[in-house]
Amino acid sequence: MGEFHDPRLVEVYDAECPWGWEDDFFMAVLAERSAHRVVDLGCGTGRLAIAMAGAGHEVTAVDPAVAALAAARRKTGGERVRWLQGTAGQLAARSFDAAFMTDHVAQSYPDDEEWDGVLRGLRRALVPEGRLIFDSGDPAFEPWALWNPRDSLRTVPLPDGAARAWSEAAEVEPNVWHVTERYRFPDGRELANSATLRFRTEAQLRDSLREAGFRVDRVYGGWGREPVGLSGDGEFIVIAVATPRLMS
Repeated sequence: MGEFHDPRLVEVYDAECPWGWEDDFFMAVLAERSAHRVVDLGCGTGRLAIAMAGAGHEVTAVDPAVAALAAARRKTGGERVRWLQGTAGQLAARSFDAAFMTDHVAQSYPDDEEWDGVLRGLRRALVPEGRLIFDSGDPAFEPWALWNPRDSLRTVPLPDGAARAWSEAAEVEPNVWHVTERYRFPDGRELANSATLRFRTEAQLRDSLREAGFRVDRVYGGWGREPVGLSGDGEFIVIAVATPRLMS
């Protein structure tokens, strides 16, 4: 996403995305099993990675965006994390006990071949029985219905004044949307970032995980661990386990 490449938009992202109950959920899941070595793929500005390191885990945080990683390193506790600019394919085999993709990073791989490559890269990086935990929006809840200038218009408080922000979206194909976030700053400057997002069904997620060498342990529909479809959160929160034998 563009907000992780422009320093000004990195600042906006941090203002719009403080610690939330989803972070509490991920920390609770991490604590369920021993997992000393953790990788956070698509770490953004490092909110969760720093918290996991602060809880005593050895954390590697990976993101392709230089500006996001620079912001993450400057944060309190950032020195405890190993920051890596790159992708899942750069991770060493059997190096981690748990892997996370949060903040709907899974949606940012609209192409099936690319998504399969990410999953296989994470499977190689995990030890057998290591866990993969990630979230993705449930297309049945049609979150794109609010991605229009009227319903998405909001004010973002910043140190030098408030920015105005809104969303625009166009459907590329079923459950695939091209989304543009637009920002107008107090000094009149305007910036935008765009991304194409894929909303896979639960069946599609399960199939892709199985093909990549995972078995699905649990899928929740909300941050309170509700069943799929029974929460207003509109999520697929997936916990998968790396099978002992890596599939080809």
